[in-house]
Amino acid sequence: MLRIVKTKLGTVEGIPAADPRITAFKSVPFAKPPVGNLRFAPPQPAEPWEGVRQCYKFPLIPVQPSPNRNPPPEDVYSREWSVDPDIPVSEDCLYLNIWTPAKKADEKLPVYFWIFGGGWQVGHTAEMEFDGERIARRGIVVVTVNYRVNLFGFTCHPELTKEYPKTPANMGLQDQQAGLKWVYENIKAFGGDKDNITIGGQSAGAGSVLFHIANKESRKYFKRAVVDSGLIYTPHMPDIFPKRSVKDAEELGLEFFKFCGCKSLAEARKLSTDQLRKKWDEWGGYPKSIASWTPVFDNQFNKGQLYDLVKDGKCSPVPILTGFTTDEFIFGGLHAVEMGIRKLMKEEEAKGLKLQNYCYKFDVPIPGWDHPGKFHSVDLWFWFETLAKCWRPFSGVHYDVARQMCDYLCNFIKTGNPNGLDLNGQPLPKWDAFTSRKSNFMEFTTGSAQNSIPVSKEMKKYL
Repeated sequence: MLRIVKTKLGTVEGIPAADPRITAFKSVPFAKPPVGNLRFAPPQPAEPWEGVRQCYKFPLIPVQPSPNRNPPPEDVYSREWSVDPDIPVSEDCLYLNIWTPAKKADEKLPVYFWIFGGGWQVGHTAEMEFDGERIARRGIVVVTVNYRVNLFGFTCHPELTKEYPKTPANMGLQDQQAGLKWVYENIKAFGGDKDNITIGGQSAGAGSVLFHIANKESRKYFKRAVVDSGLIYTPHMPDIFPKRSVKDAEELGLEFFKFCGCKSLAEARKLSTDQLRKKWDEWGGYPKSIASWTPVFDNQFNKGQLYDLVKDGKCSPVPILTGFTTDEFIFGGLHAVEMGIRKLMKEEEAKGLKLQNYCYKFDVPIPGWDHPGKFHSVDLWFWFETLAKCWRPFSGVHYDVARQMCDYLCNFIKTGNPNGLDLNGQPLPKWDAFTSRKSNFMEFTTGSAQNSIPVSKEMKKYL
């Protein structure tokens, strides 16, 4: 097994996963710690190290609020994933984790690069559902990447723009790109194939993937994408993520620094992490933060929404596997994610693009005393086949569906086509590439079957 690996910066040692045929490397650095004068700055390349770096534990999580100790019944997310109220946070968080089944470095296995969600405000790679072992068992190298969130990842300021005129915004997205580039340059040593990387994400992670699809630099490093519950086109829903220019974001940065009692970038960099966390909370906490620190439309790293760029002929997207859960993001009777998927697929067809995209609907009954429905993010347990880590009383049928969903995902990561054999060597139910004419989605319920889902009368107004 590959327990010790030499990267371009130094040697790392991993540990056996629960399945000893898989090696896990945790807390592999891909950038310098963004602390001191690098707070709020773009990620800088990591420095080399001597000796063997023991990569046994997950990295400290990006700075964010601590999870609730006693979440109220309606707080399904704290109950589901944010279960450790004492988990330490740090600005020194730019590390990634790797699970590899390779026995030697020249195996050229496909690679899955995963970006967590959380509204660009919270989230981290140590969340239980993101354990990469089950995917790695299927012959794939899995990478999960940390990145800065909230004010630490998306603050703009006139002095920052002067300091970094070419990269003045979207430090959190730049973190992801730096991690992706590191993987492209180093994954061969872990048995991976740098020319067969699939980038994936869910929620804000899916939104991040959409930005990377439209970014020419990011596109050098992957060939296909997984977009779970991504908001692609949302003209009918509340403006959750305002579209700010750099100038708009700079003004917000000036306002927040003033709120913190800081007259300059240098003064803001001298505040402690805890002081900034406290000010974040006083500023308005999560609701104010998600309206303040999200991706900026800087016309450099981020030149616009993917749908608009495809429509204007400024971007040719990669093949994607994408879909939604039944009960997420419904506004005015319209399912926002479903509509965005249909809109993007229709625009690609209008442009004559012949990409093989695969679309799904997740409608698996979810057990539990809280009767949660098919809520946003619950499908993650299934895609990663990590149901055993969840508190919910999943039964045999749930494990069957999760195994099948993970099989589909892994086939797509390997070849760009989810069809093929399951773990038992039997053909999976056929899943055709999506067309607007067929309106075909793979529906995951207590089984898996491809169905034509008609467009609602209201949704037709937007398509």
